[in-house]
Amino acid sequence: MSQRGGGKGRASRGRATQKPAGSTPQEQHLPHAQVPSTSGAVRRPGTQQASTGRGLSAQRVGEKGDGAAVAQIGRGVERLGIQSTDIKPQFFFCVASGSGDVAAGAGAVVASVGRGSARGKRILSADIITKPSHVDNKKGVRKALLRVHQKTLGAYIFDGTLLYTSHRMSDRMVFTSIRQSNNQPVTITVRLVGDMLVGDAHYIQFFNIIMRKCYEQLNLQLVGRNYFDPENKVVLPEFRLELWPGYVSSIRQHERDILMCVEITSKVMRLETMLDILNQCYRVDNHRYKENFAKAVINTVVLTDYNNNTYRIEDVDFLTTPSNEFEFKGDKITYVDYYKNKYDIRIGNLKQPMLVSRSKTRDRQAADPAQNLVYLVPELCRATGLTDDMRENFRLMKGLAEETRVDPGKRMNRLIRFNRRLHEVPAIRQELAQWNLQLDNKLLDIPARELAAERLFFGGNIVANADNGDWTRTMQNKKCVIAPALHNWVFVVTQRDEKVAKNFISLVMKVAAGISFDVKLPTTEVIADDRPGSYSEKLEQILSKRVPQMVFCVVSNNRSDRYSAIKKKCCVDRPVPSQVCMSRTMSHKNVTSIATKIAIQMNCKLGGAPWFVEIPLEGMMMIGFDVCHDTAVKNKDFGATVATLNKQMTKYFSAVSAHETGEELSNDLSDNICKAAQMYYAQNKYLPAYIVIYRDGVGEGQIAQVMDREVGQITKRLDGLYGGPNKYKMAFIIVTKRLNTRFFYNNDNPAPGTIVDDVITSPIKYDFFIVSQKVRQGTVTPTSYNVIYDTLGLDPDKIQRMTYKLTHMYYNCSNTVRVPAPCHYAHKLAFLVSKFIHRAPNSQLQNTLYFL
Repeated sequence: MSQRGGGKGRASRGRATQKPAGSTPQEQHLPHAQVPSTSGAVRRPGTQQASTGRGLSAQRVGEKGDGAAVAQIGRGVERLGIQSTDIKPQFFFCVASGSGDVAAGAGAVVASVGRGSARGKRILSADIITKPSHVDNKKGVRKALLRVHQKTLGAYIFDGTLLYTSHRMSDRMVFTSIRQSNNQPVTITVRLVGDMLVGDAHYIQFFNIIMRKCYEQLNLQLVGRNYFDPENKVVLPEFRLELWPGYVSSIRQHERDILMCVEITSKVMRLETMLDILNQCYRVDNHRYKENFAKAVINTVVLTDYNNNTYRIEDVDFLTTPSNEFEFKGDKITYVDYYKNKYDIRIGNLKQPMLVSRSKTRDRQAADPAQNLVYLVPELCRATGLTDDMRENFRLMKGLAEETRVDPGKRMNRLIRFNRRLHEVPAIRQELAQWNLQLDNKLLDIPARELAAERLFFGGNIVANADNGDWTRTMQNKKCVIAPALHNWVFVVTQRDEKVAKNFISLVMKVAAGISFDVKLPTTEVIADDRPGSYSEKLEQILSKRVPQMVFCVVSNNRSDRYSAIKKKCCVDRPVPSQVCMSRTMSHKNVTSIATKIAIQMNCKLGGAPWFVEIPLEGMMMIGFDVCHDTAVKNKDFGATVATLNKQMTKYFSAVSAHETGEELSNDLSDNICKAAQMYYAQNKYLPAYIVIYRDGVGEGQIAQVMDREVGQITKRLDGLYGGPNKYKMAFIIVTKRLNTRFFYNNDNPAPGTIVDDVITSPIKYDFFIVSQKVRQGTVTPTSYNVIYDTLGLDPDKIQRMTYKLTHMYYNCSNTVRVPAPCHYAHKLAFLVSKFIHRAPNSQLQNTLYFL
């Protein structure tokens, strides 16, 4: 979809405050839905040269004296030297682009030369202080008070504080409205403060607000941040679930145009209420039902159908029931009466406890913090999302996958149908026309190129191509590149599973011989039962006497407490590589394939490697870093660093650091990178000349902090280690997996190795997209890479190829993965520690992939 502007396209921005004749108590426990802002880099779209034009004028609605001036400076940018000699396939992308007066401006010029090159620096205006000294309360007027003056205002957007109009109005206007709650008159003063032009902070947000207004015309319901279509819901009665189709959209400035990206999404809505969950907890254990209920619902998100709001549950108040009173408009009223009067809802269970949530941000201005609490009736709250038990239900997940994993052809059809709906509704056409905007009626073609298949090197100097990013069949008769012998290992199994385990050991030894992995019979230790304590005691008994090369534990199921007990003992207390396998896996119909993968895992945990890809550059160390939240301790995270130690990228160093402050930025990353460089020196007798860091888990708003803190600390520490900044070269690349962007090629998924680095990239970033996987079901999701620091001296094509090569080096599967292997290993390690170990592993394991 493209969005075009021209002609009038002028708006006013303003602040609104109210001067009521008498104060009215605020409604308690009823937060309003909030429309979030969407930020994005802004650039003049459409043409190839900077131009001067009108923008969106702005007005501030407020009390006397409120209305500081806004600089009326627009900005445009120019793109130079675009190369397109090796463009191959064409892709489609759902977009909205803007041009003409509504998106024009003049100012700084940015030049970009070549594919994927850095776009230069962007000069953004500083924040302007507009709050006068006499204004203490910034609470705006309700939208309904201003809506009655629609005819006078014309087309406008009002968020409760700022007013945007499509045409310039008088410098000062005064309106009078009647507040419905107490029939008191309210005076609203509107003052012109300036024009909103290209480059202003709210420029892109303005387009997103307009589109969200259009979605409301389609009768879509806002749940959380996105809009969903309950009228077209899919009901799964056997699982008591509903699947609401929805749309995730964002409008941002891209290379030359303002584009709108729309993605198909879905929301899982459970038919059971929170009262149903409470009753279930009581049936299971009536002595501990309060504790179990609180554990089950705290931090979950619920939906209240009566006002279509979502709330995150923070606590359960077992002392308060619907029969209790609360203060409402100066009087006392019970929750039972409130819901009967307000929504005509009769509450059935009068003894149920109340759920406690927190008011939305804009309602948190009351002096008393208790007024920020929202009390919800469990009977009226529907649970959303899936529980861990649901995710382990194969039939349920398969049923959901059939509805959610949409293949490219169907996804394109849905996007086009959605586009058609936007065009067919008269109110939407009128809304866009008032702002002189127009949606395109087709998806966008974008240039892309496809890298050749990578060559994989196996043992015995065997070379094979990784066609379509998959070499499962190719490696069936291949030997490992590195395969240390495994002669001293321990096999721990329960009495019940001892027989099936013996057969599996024989199979593992057989397939291991086929990949040149020398495995001897283990020492078998039998335990009476599968309690976590039984495994922990047996492992302590074994490891306190001797240190085997590896411990292999057979478990009956995937209970997390048992797995946690094993990993804590083998990763922290008594460091030794460990392998855990469920007993039912050993009798699977594809047991030979499973045994082969387990043998490769065991080999890698001992320091072996099944294959490698060619990295032409000498002296390069690749580093991956990711952060995961600790599941046991709030405000605690673990950051994992994984680095390569040789040219073939087959040897690794790893380190884990705890973040006690609850933020994902790391103060220890620089220390761990220096340790990795020193370990590289120990392996190669020289420090790495090139260091490339792939950093996962960074939000859009954290990039500046990452640059200032992490990159700054890393360069400072490395300067000291190397003896100066010119002794090494480094790149810092932010990896983003969770994208709403989708690419299509001939109604299908693009092939692995597809690179997109123009049109939909940012004009102020050194960024690109790579499709590195081939998916069997659904639509493939590309990965976004943003190079925020680069002194390597390599051209963008080499960085892109190097990144794609690394997606072949994750040894847990015989196909490419979505991110470079060091980054994937870092996530694997951070997840293991944060969910199961909760402590940094012993440093004796740091030179093996023990976490694989």
